[in-house]
Amino acid sequence: MSISNNLEKYREILNKYKARLIAVSKTKPNADLLQAYEAGQRDFGENKVQELAAKAEALPKDIRWHMIGHLQRNKVKYLAPFVHLIHSVDSQRLLNEINKQAVKNERVIDCLLQVFIAAEETKFGFSEEELFGLLNSPEFEALKNIRIVGLMGMATNTDNQNQIRGEFALLKNLEQKIKSEILSSNVAMQELSMGMTSDYEVALEEGSTMVRIGSAIFGARNYANH
Repeated sequence: MSISNNLEKYREILNKYKARLIAVSKTKPNADLLQAYEAGQRDFGENKVQELAAKAEALPKDIRWHMIGHLQRNKVKYLAPFVHLIHSVDSQRLLNEINKQAVKNERVIDCLLQVFIAAEETKFGFSEEELFGLLNSPEFEALKNIRIVGLMGMATNTDNQNQIRGEFALLKNLEQKIKSEILSSNVAMQELSMGMTSDYEVALEEGSTMVRIGSAIFGARNYANH
């Protein structure tokens, strides 16, 4: 199937849940992204800052760029002028840096807090205790150039559908808890970024508003330069 046909297939499914498709375009050439763009796709996700910045420079300016990979503090400055949403905020120090760079660019940058929900040590994210510690802190309240618009989580890489469902349900419950308990002016819980090619259907059933799909749209990834 072509890129446009693949996009249409997933959009049809996501529309039933009023969820948004983030086309994960990491390692893909600009020509592939343009094909998706011409088919109406505007939200693209990248996991490496250098690649994201280069693509943003070369491709149409109305693309909404999503940073979905682990983000180092010293790279934030390259994204701050234009990034639409940072999905992978996993520490107070990173949030502080995003706020600092947002001030320099006279922007408010939307962010998702990444929560550790998987039974895998290789994944990043806040624990529930750390999450509420951050959101209740005076330091967080002072950050006026960031806005927390939701949560992101990655489920365990397993065939156990019940485990995956439980992990996504945990994230949804945390979102509800934050909505009821956190009244900070820089928190507006609107988005749940969860679900990828292998588990997006369960994620949608559990309340995902953003699904990150790459290889099922663009084909197998090319790791030659990564």
